[in-house]
Amino acid sequence: MTPALSPSRAADFKQCPLLFRFRTIDKLEGPPSPAAARGTLVHAVLEHLFDLPAAERTPAAATALLEPRWRALVDERPELATMIEDDDLLTEEAWFAGARTLVEQWFDLEDPTRLEPAARELYVETEIEGLTLRGYVDRLDVAPDGAMRVVDYKTGRSPGELFEAKALFQMKFYALVLWRLHGEVPKMLQLVYLGNGEVVRYVPDERDLLAIERNVRAIWDAVVRAASTGDWRPRTSRLCDWCDFREFCPEFGGTPPPLPEGAGLIALDPARSGEATPFED
Repeated sequence: MTPALSPSRAADFKQCPLLFRFRTIDKLEGPPSPAAARGTLVHAVLEHLFDLPAAERTPAAATALLEPRWRALVDERPELATMIEDDDLLTEEAWFAGARTLVEQWFDLEDPTRLEPAARELYVETEIEGLTLRGYVDRLDVAPDGAMRVVDYKTGRSPGELFEAKALFQMKFYALVLWRLHGEVPKMLQLVYLGNGEVVRYVPDERDLLAIERNVRAIWDAVVRAASTGDWRPRTSRLCDWCDFREFCPEFGGTPPPLPEGAGLIALDPARSGEATPFED
């Protein structure tokens, strides 16, 4: 067994070891939300738009993909069919209108007729000193000279300081994996925020990525200690306000579920340490 870590699970542990445990060991999932499902739909549209010839990648073609991509998502997760119906504050028409607005916003930020991505929804994986790092990159652009640009779509608004570090950690994690795979540091990390039409760019260097590598190793060492001791103590912060698992957290009067048999192995199992979140933000 080779231990594995993804940027999402690493970020979970940094935020709160108990959150990592809930998602990785207890396999708890928060309730599906219309906003998160809309994010997944928009990601799918932007991925599949590049199946069309460059000249046909128009706003009309992109919005035409919304309905078939949504049907495909519902086929995978039938419970999504009733999610919008059960939301008293939202109509299906308004939900699709929100998705359409996000897709159209993208055309104000990038011109897909001038882009030929090297990869979309690219699975990347590398091993560093016995630890496998892996994840999915929304889009990888490669210039004729081999320069790489890592692109991630966010359907929310560009974050304040509280969330900005988390978003950049994810991008630097991907850059580290690509550096170790190809021997070249990506030239650009690009976060595309569709919620308010902002593009955030960051130019990494080797010092950045070596620092992320040390950070990831420290996170993994802490995961191993928690797995061996069973000590998954919570870490409170302002982010607790958005946690789906407060009812199980002792900091809010809850009781975590009993640790399952072999909990330590589950925490270290690469099959349970990867990207498991079903929706995109």
